[in-house]
Amino acid sequence: MNRCPQSVWRRPVHFFAFGLGSGGVPWAPGTFGTLAAIPFYWLLSELPLGWYLSLVTVSFVVGIWLCDKTSRDLGVHDHSGIVWDEFVGYWITMAAVPFSWEAALWGFVLFRIFDVFKPWPIRWADRRVAGGFGIMIDDVLAAIYAWSTMHLWLWLH
Repeated sequence: MNRCPQSVWRRPVHFFAFGLGSGGVPWAPGTFGTLAAIPFYWLLSELPLGWYLSLVTVSFVVGIWLCDKTSRDLGVHDHSGIVWDEFVGYWITMAAVPFSWEAALWGFVLFRIFDVFKPWPIRWADRRVAGGFGIMIDDVLAAIYAWSTMHLWLWLH
């Protein structure tokens, strides 16, 4: 069970690392974090692709710091409530995907499948890469799998 530290509501770094508080739910925080990323994707999807990718890249780089700082402050590497990595992973999954609720749902399902089951090299990275980069990179790899599957689905559809 996920215990949400009170610092999430007092410290902006923790609030963002916990996905604007969505990681504070007592069960399945990664799923709720991914769900919380969908409205932002809806807004971001209106941007030209270059701007979208730039914002996602900045979110990844800032996320390394957010997740590392929060993890160190809490004394727990990759606390289950840290879900900024799910936000960024979902946004990568949805890169260059025109917004529709059907696509948003498929992207959500695909990203969660790859994030939960962690096929190689995701599981390897999850276990061996430390710090904020380690927290972020397994979700980026899951997102690459999900993005590839998403675009294959779009191509075939």
